[in-house]
Amino acid sequence: MELTKNFVKAKRPCADGYRWFIRHGQDNTDYQHLLDALVADGRIDDACWLLTQFGPTDAVLALDALEADAIVFAGSLQVRTGIDVAGIVRAGRLIRAGGGIRAGGAIVAGEDIESGAGIFGGAALDAGGHIKAAWGVEAEGAIRCGGNLRAGWDLRGADAVEIAGSALIGQDLIAQGALRCGKGIRAGGVIDGRETVRAGHGIEAGGSIDCGRHLEAGWGIRSRGAIVAEGAIKAGESLHAEEEIRAGAGYGIFAGLDVRVDAWEASAKVFAGAKPEGLMSGWWEGSAA
Repeated sequence: MELTKNFVKAKRPCADGYRWFIRHGQDNTDYQHLLDALVADGRIDDACWLLTQFGPTDAVLALDALEADAIVFAGSLQVRTGIDVAGIVRAGRLIRAGGGIRAGGAIVAGEDIESGAGIFGGAALDAGGHIKAAWGVEAEGAIRCGGNLRAGWDLRGADAVEIAGSALIGQDLIAQGALRCGKGIRAGGVIDGRETVRAGHGIEAGGSIDCGRHLEAGWGIRSRGAIVAEGAIKAGESLHAEEEIRAGAGYGIFAGLDVRVDAWEASAKVFAGAKPEGLMSGWWEGSAA
């Protein structure tokens, strides 16, 4: 794709960016060449704006390793070993690395992000498709995943975590902001959400579930430790904890919200170390004692 002055101007770029385009004689320039020139001149935001406006290509950049200050590529990035970038890593389509992916800035892909080791982003982590890492996933900004997110180790987000599909985490899941998942959440360790935790399907943890606000699941919630929230606890079906189930002061605990009352004994059971205070609905099955 070649970009002309009129073509770029029709997208209403900022005045400073358009002056740079004219001043550097970029008329009739190849799309990727222009992205590379912007990145080389330190105009990362302009390169990202351009990719947003003109969209991805089918080009593939295949490398043995990738080390750079920043990279904005309109197609797919495929790296045999690892990616180590000081700033942003952005691809119009997928980002795939046989080793780890580490960026001092954001990691953004229009499609999937896949790593044969871990993924670390110094800012946001954003994938239009799935995110998959053999090791852990960590971001110093928000995490957004348009598909399923799978991590062999921990998932740690310093801001909100939003997953359109399912989350399958080998160890702990820790989110400093709101945690929202369109389908189910399963973690081998603890689930620690400092804000609201909400799943369209079920929530299961190999350790405790600790929520800074409301805890909600369309299906059931199961923990091998405690289930504790500072707000309300709401489950469409059953609640099961090996230790206590406790909501915040003044809030209730609700099981079986999506189950007929006459089916609570089968599909809306509540099990915990002791009967929870504030249990508003569901069938109390008994305690571990």
